[in-house]
Amino acid sequence: MGIDPASPQRLFQAVAWSALAALILTPLAGPTALDWSRVTLASSMERQILWELRLPRVLLAMLAGGCLSLAGALFQALLRDALATPYTLGVSSGAALGAVAAICLGWTQAFYLPAVWVAAFAGAAGALVIVLLIATEGNRMSSFTLLLAGVTINSMCLALILFLHNLAGFTQSFSISRWLMGGVDAVEYPALAWLSVITLAAAALVLRHARDWNLLAVGEDWASARGLSPRRLLLTGYLAGSVLTGAVTALTGPIGFVGLIVPHALRLRVGADHRVLMPCSFLVGAAFLAVCDALARTVLAPAEVPVGVITAMCGGPFFIWLLRTRRRSLWL
Repeated sequence: MGIDPASPQRLFQAVAWSALAALILTPLAGPTALDWSRVTLASSMERQILWELRLPRVLLAMLAGGCLSLAGALFQALLRDALATPYTLGVSSGAALGAVAAICLGWTQAFYLPAVWVAAFAGAAGALVIVLLIATEGNRMSSFTLLLAGVTINSMCLALILFLHNLAGFTQSFSISRWLMGGVDAVEYPALAWLSVITLAAAALVLRHARDWNLLAVGEDWASARGLSPRRLLLTGYLAGSVLTGAVTALTGPIGFVGLIVPHALRLRVGADHRVLMPCSFLVGAAFLAVCDALARTVLAPAEVPVGVITAMCGGPFFIWLLRTRRRSLWL
């Protein structure tokens, strides 16, 4: 279903206000209420909780949600499949394998950063290179070959993860299971800064080519007939989407369904024009994951639920509904 010409601006304003509301309100959620009369005091516990724990966590959740949603919209355009997710092409599995290997080997720090982050990012980069090598033949690259290569790398990485998990000790096994569930924790502002630089640069590149994704989503022949290079577009899109997914996954672990739910739900409302769909996906995804994380830290307070569990509980029913809808449309 499309939208009238006046609607995109109003819609963008609405989703921008939603993201701003999430940024303001979700730091207020937590297992304990804050005494606002003490938040401004330099040495108060409330100030430390708000500025050093809750706000960085909300910022990370919004950045991760926005990146995963944007990557989902991008991969759905590249593969021309509404069921594609940021994890379809193997980058997340590579990141998970790197993180699990770091945990099993007992690494703690690398390059002055947590070793799990560094190993996860390296694993994502390794999966990216392997998929590109498999999918490239001379000067040709097709979305179908990318998909098959990504599925293959996914299967291989998951098998190695299960193998390492089986060899891990009790403490390591718990850490692996916790990381694979996906979660958002408070991080230091320098970590947020470098993550923002990497992901926002990739996001800007994706949004800049929104018109090109419209042409590629119709078909590679269609894009080629209009003077574009499908191989260059596929390579650019896959690299940008992989950076968005890999950088976020390195800090949060794999958080499923965000890249599926948000772009597809918005597509039902705004249509398939990526000039509107992609920026809205980024903002709505940011708000969605921030709200899910607020639920994760309050629903069983003082205990916390991994945010990946919350998104899976929301995304699972939506995925089933989507499959039933697509099947019904084929029958009609």
